[in-house]
Amino acid sequence: MTTTADDVWRLLAELAQAQKETEKRFQETERILKEQSQKTDRQIKQVNQQIGKLGNRLGEFVEWQVRPSAVGLFQERGIDVHELQSDVAVKREDEGLEIDLLVVNDTEVVLVEVKSKLTQRDVDEHLERLEKFKRLMPRYRHMRALGAVAAMVVTDEVANYAYNQGLFVLTQSGENMTILNSSEFEPKIW
Repeated sequence: MTTTADDVWRLLAELAQAQKETEKRFQETERILKEQSQKTDRQIKQVNQQIGKLGNRLGEFVEWQVRPSAVGLFQERGIDVHELQSDVAVKREDEGLEIDLLVVNDTEVVLVEVKSKLTQRDVDEHLERLEKFKRLMPRYRHMRALGAVAAMVVTDEVANYAYNQGLFVLTQSGENMTILNSSEFEPKIW
């Protein structure tokens, strides 16, 4: 069988048509993949938002675990506090400050940062907060300011780091909160 020029042209036309159909399928596949990618991105964003809300709720839960114990725990350590304020915030000029719990008496104030799992970064951020506290909240400038961190989960490494920075460390112990620092612990005064 001999191939004629008409056969070659016919085959080339079929090939061109097949190429067009392949390109159409490729474009359709590309469109579907793009739609699926956008849908997946939206779902991931929604899941991230839900996880963020859950994290906030967990933080609130931990704070509500610490609140009823805070005054009593510090009183047991000889810090005769009697007032508890939560979610304290101040904004002055270009600076701001947020404090989860403020435990107060007439001469002392304890700033408590509450987390679900405490990290060294959380401790460092709280130390920065303590450094600017009296400047941003001058009504406490004549009081002894102490620092504390509280969490459901505190590794030994992070607890030791916080102790060495002069902070009280509160954590869950069974159904109650407890201060991990030894009774000989001397907190840093800000």
